[in-house]
Amino acid sequence: MNRIALIQSVLSLFFIFGTVGDGLTGEPLDQLKATTDKVLAILSDPHLKSPKKDRERKEKILKTVDERFDWEEMARRSLGRHWAQRSPEERRDFVPLFRELLERVYMNKVEGYSWNKILYENELIDGNYASIRVKIFTAKDQTIQVEYRSWKKGEHWLVYDFSVEGVSLINNYRTQFNEIITKSSYSELVKRLKDKSTQK
Repeated sequence: MNRIALIQSVLSLFFIFGTVGDGLTGEPLDQLKATTDKVLAILSDPHLKSPKKDRERKEKILKTVDERFDWEEMARRSLGRHWAQRSPEERRDFVPLFRELLERVYMNKVEGYSWNKILYENELIDGNYASIRVKIFTAKDQTIQVEYRSWKKGEHWLVYDFSVEGVSLINNYRTQFNEIITKSSYSELVKRLKDKSTQK
């Protein structure tokens, strides 16, 4: 499995797998688990399984995801040094484009997976930052090491990145975005993202 496919799969797995007992009870971990449980409840709700309920089910899942992901921070980090060069308006416009990108890539995967297990192995908290290391057991008896990175905003621990077998989601997009901007322009990156958005 290539890096992009691996990252795509694990973002989906984050939302739909149950957990194995592990004794860890830190606040970042508890909030991560709470989000997982909410999505599991939506996916297993018999009233939302009808094809007529597809849109409602997806909206509920995305609303739950929004509660745990810091899209602005993820967008900022994905642009790297190019973020500082953007105007306030450009930044406001880019965040929903980045969110829509992840929504398009991963939403069908979230709904298509069968249940499995995650073992939460370690939680490290350093001030307002935390990392949670987990081991994912797939339906094909494979194991994948993942590290979720979050930071505290108010009372909430929000995910701003995760790495799969050492490969960061944000670094992956930062490399792609930087290549487009460097070879062409920021406007070209925005155009490509908007073009993809209309292909939903």
